[in-house]
Amino acid sequence: MLETFMRSMLLALARGKLPNRLAKRYGLRLGAGRFVAGVTIREAIETVRELNRQGKLATLDYLGEFVGSAEEAAHTAGMCLSTLSAIAASDVRANLSLKLTSLGLDVEEALCLAHMRDILREAERHGLFVRIDMEDFSHCERTIRIYKTLRREFAHVGIAIQAYLYRSLEDVRDLETLGANLRLVKGAYKESAEVAFPRKADVDAQFLELIRMHLSSGCYTAVATHDPRIVDAAMAFIAETSIPGDRYEFQMLFGIGEELQQRLTEAGCKVRVYVPFGADWFGYFMRRLAERPANVWFVVKNLFRRRDAA
Repeated sequence: MLETFMRSMLLALARGKLPNRLAKRYGLRLGAGRFVAGVTIREAIETVRELNRQGKLATLDYLGEFVGSAEEAAHTAGMCLSTLSAIAASDVRANLSLKLTSLGLDVEEALCLAHMRDILREAERHGLFVRIDMEDFSHCERTIRIYKTLRREFAHVGIAIQAYLYRSLEDVRDLETLGANLRLVKGAYKESAEVAFPRKADVDAQFLELIRMHLSSGCYTAVATHDPRIVDAAMAFIAETSIPGDRYEFQMLFGIGEELQQRLTEAGCKVRVYVPFGADWFGYFMRRLAERPANVWFVVKNLFRRRDAA
């Protein structure tokens, strides 16, 4: 009961305008630096260099979502273009992840699509891949619609699908007809029981079904989880069905599951770390805490450590 309350509270904070404004003003404090690589592209690239030295790949995400104007969307698009240029110039092993709401999806769908085309042309010029992240259910249909349009024009674009949504099984079947490169995740937003499985066991069951189905389709599969049971089940299926190593990878978040990341890397698996950066980090940070409310204790300890040092 307490954990459910904390999760709801943290997810509400993630969408709050005042908490986000305060977070931007006071910077990466209270332990957010554990999950966010920094504010600047330079800081993010240095983080990726270190991950590459450890034998891991990365995907960079300039944080920002739910923008309310064309000007804000243009700024985020510009940052995405700069991130692609920085990846190419630094020769790090990374690609780009982004959210469509940060590119103006809620302002005008055509505006968002235009920004995406610019970003994908730049990525194509550098030989880089772009992943569209999935957001809350209210954006799901539009996100998939835009992805389908782009996939018919560009080969180097993928999308994330969330296992906790009832619709995801049909979505994956549909996207496989386009040869979609999918990032399969459990899902991190608070959704009603009308659209999403309320029980973890049901989410896990559908997650494994999606993983096995997409791996068997011949399309590229990114298994994004920190759950060792899901990882072990996926590895067992890969071994049983002789899935080639160039058809899948495991993905995890920066600052989470580092021992599991290392175990998979040492086993010869491709591991990609999701590396977020930017000033608009608060919503992302709150969702990471909501996924595992025990992480709140880490924040509390960090707060008192700062007070002791003052």
